[in-house]
Amino acid sequence: MMTTPEPLPADLAEAHAMILAERAGRLAAEAEAAIAKQTKRVLDLELERLKLEIARLRRQRFGTSSERSARLEQLELALTELQETVAQADAAVELRAAERSPTPARSAATPRKPARRRLPEHLPRTRVVYPAPATCPLQPLTAAIEAHVRAAARIHADETPVPVLAKGKTKEGRLWTVVRDDRPFGGPHLDGTGPPAAVFFYSPDRSGVHAERFLAGWTGIMQADAFSGFGRLYKTDRRPGPITEAGCWAHGRRGFFELAELQQGPIAIEAVKRIDALFAIEREINGASAEQRVAARGERSRPLILDLEAWLRDQYARLSAKSKTAKAIDYLLKRWTAFTRFLDDGRVCLSNNAAERALRGIAVGRRNWTFAGSDEGGRRAAAMYTLIETAKLNGIDPRAWLASVLARLPGHPTSRIHELLPWNWQAPEPISTAA
Repeated sequence: MMTTPEPLPADLAEAHAMILAERAGRLAAEAEAAIAKQTKRVLDLELERLKLEIARLRRQRFGTSSERSARLEQLELALTELQETVAQADAAVELRAAERSPTPARSAATPRKPARRRLPEHLPRTRVVYPAPATCPLQPLTAAIEAHVRAAARIHADETPVPVLAKGKTKEGRLWTVVRDDRPFGGPHLDGTGPPAAVFFYSPDRSGVHAERFLAGWTGIMQADAFSGFGRLYKTDRRPGPITEAGCWAHGRRGFFELAELQQGPIAIEAVKRIDALFAIEREINGASAEQRVAARGERSRPLILDLEAWLRDQYARLSAKSKTAKAIDYLLKRWTAFTRFLDDGRVCLSNNAAERALRGIAVGRRNWTFAGSDEGGRRAAAMYTLIETAKLNGIDPRAWLASVLARLPGHPTSRIHELLPWNWQAPEPISTAA
């Protein structure tokens, strides 16, 4: 089909300027496309490496089955995140290719789309503004869950990155979670006063000031990794008092486990076996009372810990401080008080897995929703994750629960909002259709 070319400028200087502008645009687009392709190649290689690592780990005979499962879960999460990044890189390459393609000339036979004309000025006009709601109907529930979590004597905390749409690009925000879960020590959930719950909050960056603000006024035991942003929470001059740090042995073991897999180093393998022995004891006493857990740990875990510390210090003295094995040992020894706190308090868990499990939904979901539309969108996402994850922790179907409470909230007294929380909620009786 014959097409009508776009008219060229009659003036020679204008024609030269047009050619130079188009050439500059084409060169810039080609450069960006080359960078995008190179980035995608690197990501593809990393993706293949992770797939091979997962396949190899499934065949790996080293380590306990629980440790292999934990490592597989971590790698599969990383694989999911990388697949999302590769998809974004694919989209970037396609976009750059489209920018380099010349704009097709419009066919002479293609009719122009009619432009809508302005309404005549003499017609009457009425402006109707629908204001955005000041609060979410579910806000009382998220506030009640937050209050319940803050009432705990021991919590888990962690954070994860979340892409946030910004002007012309995406930036990296943060979703934080604080989890209350007393079930490992047969906690007060048995009498209905302390069921598990998870509260999430959003921040535009990873600064520790956000954790300080959220946990302002709270004291107790916090299980977390060694994130430096939590450091101010443990200071003795904090008001109303310092938070007590409890280390995560899953993080402490991870450095050794990776070395044992990749290098088959004898020190790393021995460290993993010694730490696994602690986890084996914990599996046996899971769900026992705090007093029973302390007694079992004193009898069985404390001798292992004393032996492990002496062995780690002896190995560290023989190694170069710059070696990866020495760094893995140093990670533990520098935080030994936090790592051994579980020996004297039966409420303390050996790992921070409760918080990591709560964040799993975000890591998996990012592949579907890609990014938050704004900082406000990040805050809304945090509220929804608070509701959904708390329902799941209590064995409640989030969809059924939310549908029920949304219908009941408008006429429900605020003073009785606790009746609608997942651990108190009763599913409505099905309507009988029998004659």
